[in-house]
Amino acid sequence: MEKIFESTLWASRFMVITAVVFGLLGAVILFIVASFDIYETAKFVLNTYITHAHPENFHEDVVGGIIGAVDLYLIGVVMLLFSFGLYELFISEIDAAKSEDGQENKILAIHSLDQLKDKISKVIVMVLVVGFFQKVGHTQYNNPLDMLYFALSITAIAVGLYFLGKVGKK
Repeated sequence: MEKIFESTLWASRFMVITAVVFGLLGAVILFIVASFDIYETAKFVLNTYITHAHPENFHEDVVGGIIGAVDLYLIGVVMLLFSFGLYELFISEIDAAKSEDGQENKILAIHSLDQLKDKISKVIVMVLVVGFFQKVGHTQYNNPLDMLYFALSITAIAVGLYFLGKVGKK
């Protein structure tokens, strides 16, 4: 009875395949949407220059469109890391990720839940930073105090990224 229960319990890890498959599907969808956003931004730029129009917030709109797409790409990368990590932790090592000499790919090498969490959290922080800069591009600065807040927020992000880069390094 114990042997049957343990083998059933061990086989239940294959439920993770659903998260892996849908995580990959989510990544593909995000990459497609981000690519269409870049395409639409490029079309907007070309149309603006061809018609000699110059909308009021043209540069902010272009930068915002591209940064928004980068944001989606980064979230897609989170989904890829999530899918690869779950697969390697619960199912099997990805043989195709190894080079011909047997060395594993350092980017996708995940050996524990802590490593997976660390990689995902770093990308999520980058998503938040990119999102912040996208919002900053559309912000109106009406007085010196607004500029001070802007400078302090940039400083806080820079300090946070500095310490995030120090995490895990000896």
